[in-house]
Amino acid sequence: MDLSKIKMVVSDMDGTLLNSQHEVSDQFFELFKGLKSQGITFVAASGRQYNSIIDKLYTIKDDIIVIAENGGFAMKQQTELLATPLDKHYVEDILKTLDKIPGIHPVICTKHKAYLTNKSNEFVEKLAEYYTEFEIVEHLSNFKSEVIKIAIYHFESSEQHIYPYVKHFEDNLKVKVSGENWLDISSMNANKGYALEKLMKSYNVGSDEIMVFGDYNNDLEMLALSEFGFAMKNAHPNVKKIAKYETLSNDDNGVEHILKMLIK
Repeated sequence: MDLSKIKMVVSDMDGTLLNSQHEVSDQFFELFKGLKSQGITFVAASGRQYNSIIDKLYTIKDDIIVIAENGGFAMKQQTELLATPLDKHYVEDILKTLDKIPGIHPVICTKHKAYLTNKSNEFVEKLAEYYTEFEIVEHLSNFKSEVIKIAIYHFESSEQHIYPYVKHFEDNLKVKVSGENWLDISSMNANKGYALEKLMKSYNVGSDEIMVFGDYNNDLEMLALSEFGFAMKNAHPNVKKIAKYETLSNDDNGVEHILKMLIK
């Protein structure tokens, strides 16, 4: 495995760079210094809100690119690189459908803030891990501002209890089971792969010059862009099928394990 051409490293956050306690290791921040000294660009690509990603990577926030909301929004420092909102008529249709699904918790995601109704204090506590900037409103159906993504949470399984109700939107929208409990609906072009492809063109990076790490279905498009795509040991079977390589689990510092090889 010849890593000598790598110019860019892209990593998902939850289940990948973050351990099961949602922490970034001190080892990663040390290894980042090595990436920076070698002129390798680091990109954090997550379904999380932009502000939440920045909170996790605060000490290096001025030196990285952030792809947030599963590719619907991208920033470098204070410069917006990409925004792909949902058409308003789709927002209305989605919210009407969600009203009929039992046991779910929908979240409207904008560039810098999330909106939800207070149906469950337990869910609000869970949401705060992924969305540091949010507001509780009385009704989502009256929402009129630009929407980047609609995220839906189920405490048991998003694949079993949400996806069957919304899969019909796949003809026109991107419907992604993005985690064990999360499902995201966004514009067809609002995915990590689309956002990353734009970055690769801007930075003149080829498929053999980029390294990508991921663990869930919302990482599939970006893993497909790289000849050095790594599935975490804890990854969804779909991810292991498409990634060309596998590394250790997120709790065993799988990303850091490969970055050590890259820096050497």
